[in-house]
Amino acid sequence: MLVAALLVATGLSFLYVESLKLEPSPIRGTQVTKLFSPVCECGATKARISFRLGKPDVVAVSIIDSSGRTVRDLAVARPMRSTPESFYWNGRDNSGAIVRDGFYRPRVRLDLLEKTFDLPNTIRVDTTPPRIVSLTVKPRVFSPDHDGHGERITVHYRLDQEGQAMLFVNGVRRVLARPRLVSGDLRWYGQVGGGSLPAGTYALTVAAVDLAGNRSKTVSAGTVRIRYVELDEKSYRVRARSRLVVHVSTDAEHVGWRLAGRHGVGKAPVLVLHAPATPGSYNLYVTVGNHAARARVSVVS
Repeated sequence: MLVAALLVATGLSFLYVESLKLEPSPIRGTQVTKLFSPVCECGATKARISFRLGKPDVVAVSIIDSSGRTVRDLAVARPMRSTPESFYWNGRDNSGAIVRDGFYRPRVRLDLLEKTFDLPNTIRVDTTPPRIVSLTVKPRVFSPDHDGHGERITVHYRLDQEGQAMLFVNGVRRVLARPRLVSGDLRWYGQVGGGSLPAGTYALTVAAVDLAGNRSKTVSAGTVRIRYVELDEKSYRVRARSRLVVHVSTDAEHVGWRLAGRHGVGKAPVLVLHAPATPGSYNLYVTVGNHAARARVSVVS
């Protein structure tokens, strides 16, 4: 008889527990921001807690830390209908101070129902900016002249956490990496608006933004030089009809040249020409595509 009574009690308890599982939750459609930074210079400085009620009630919404302690009251005795409503937390406690980095959860009190719910949705507060661990740049000299040689530079970076790296050239952002990477390559082709930039030296800096929107310090990556064609000297002095040896800096295999009414194509990086027969001062032009370098040639007898 006792055994039968125990079996009946156990069965009733099981049915009661199962009925509780089938009972709809009074808080529905919950949406909570998973990660944010209250100090980032971005558009996500607040966490959003959104939900609706199965029945109208009077709610109190607060934020609790990992130990269950209330750090911020967002709403007290607020009437709420069954339509969705949102509550926003700026990452500060009740005294106005920014909370420590870590995980927090929303707590909802339903006064009429006389029940309190700690939502399972965690909110991570992250105010620590990412750090750029290492940078390498190759090559330091390139020529974006569409000849298939040395068209770009590659800046390889490594961060101390997942983020999105950015490359700035002379202070202007030119390359944006894919997000959620710890390391990767930033490739710059020396172009703006589809056109190649002039020859010269350009300063590189790199920064990164983490998943919460915190931005790292800007780190210098040195300089790179865009070079199309350059000569080793600005002026040459040779005897008439003698050999004129010109060292050319370029990534092209062949260069054009023009001197004293003559012109042709020579092989780089050492261009060998014949000086004019008549003494005087001449301009030597060495060209690669639409780019040219000039030197003065003084011919003596």
